[in-house]
Amino acid sequence: MDFLTLFLIYLCFVLAVTALLCLCSGRKESFLARSVNRASQVLSLVIPTQLQRVTHRALHRLFHTRSCLFVVLHVALQAAVFGEYTWEVFVYCWELQFHVLLLLLPYLLLAGNMGCFLLCSRANPGKIMLMLFENRKCYKSHFLFIFLVFFTGIVTKSNAASLVKVYAYDGVLFQRGLVCPTCTVEKPARSKHCSVCRTCVHRFDHHCVWVNNCIGASNAGLFLLYLLSLMATAGAVAAVTAAFLIQVLLLSNIMHGTYLDAQGQEHAVEIPFLVQHLFLTFPRIVFMLGFVILLTLVLGGYCSFSLYLALTNQTTNEWCKSRKFGGSPHLPSQPHDRPLIYKNIYSKGIWRNLKEIFNPPKVLERKKK
Repeated sequence: MDFLTLFLIYLCFVLAVTALLCLCSGRKESFLARSVNRASQVLSLVIPTQLQRVTHRALHRLFHTRSCLFVVLHVALQAAVFGEYTWEVFVYCWELQFHVLLLLLPYLLLAGNMGCFLLCSRANPGKIMLMLFENRKCYKSHFLFIFLVFFTGIVTKSNAASLVKVYAYDGVLFQRGLVCPTCTVEKPARSKHCSVCRTCVHRFDHHCVWVNNCIGASNAGLFLLYLLSLMATAGAVAAVTAAFLIQVLLLSNIMHGTYLDAQGQEHAVEIPFLVQHLFLTFPRIVFMLGFVILLTLVLGGYCSFSLYLALTNQTTNEWCKSRKFGGSPHLPSQPHDRPLIYKNIYSKGIWRNLKEIFNPPKVLERKKK
């Protein structure tokens, strides 16, 4: 029973750490942040300076520069899971005469997920915007049509004046007249400069290392579909694998048997014994099942959070800022005798909020009307 105990401890630890990070991520000077800072100060006294520099450079390159490492890791994990699924689970289920559509469902979901992944990671509509401005022949009707199809998500000097008119400034999280010191352009409401991509992104949500791209106005809908399809893919693999293991137990009739413990006493077969028996018989399959179940739970929580943001017309950046805002001092543009109250002025109802994720508002559409 050592394996089952260690696996349960590992599962509880990962879920607890994930929940702790989600709860403490938006709090200013949270207990988690203070603990990490104190731990880093203590470790800095023990770890050699040269090793600290190497570690700092490696972390900076991983999380603060555009790198394909997490993309490669993402593809490698999917390849490992589906390699095991194809090599063992699919073959065994085929011999047990599982329905062919059930066996092919993970592959269909994987195809959809990879499509959303490629579209989301390769989305760079800023280049299209610059190309259209350079090509004078496309200025009139063709320019209007192509611009409405490829809505720019990158804030440049060419489109900053137009993007300022898309969203209103709430006066709390977003102030009128602020200029990005790096891009030297006026910052539209709901925009933010990404230090990784080194550009201002309209309706900035966050920078995702797994797709190696910023999530903004142009690809927020694709990113939501990517998350949902990834969770569905992991859930489908877990469901088929669990169905196969249950079928094996039913055919072996082991659940109605007994076993002898180390003291020679006879006991009825229980769930811990069945898990250990399956792990000893199909170690790679059981390990893969534990991984995809954990992945499904983590993705389920993140998908729920992303759906909440989409239905309330918020971004991750705005959600984090609104949580920190409660303990922050007055902004310079606000009177000191009037308390600041944050209110989400961008929510227009569940249906219109969800529609805006896949069809963000455009200034030219308003002018056309």
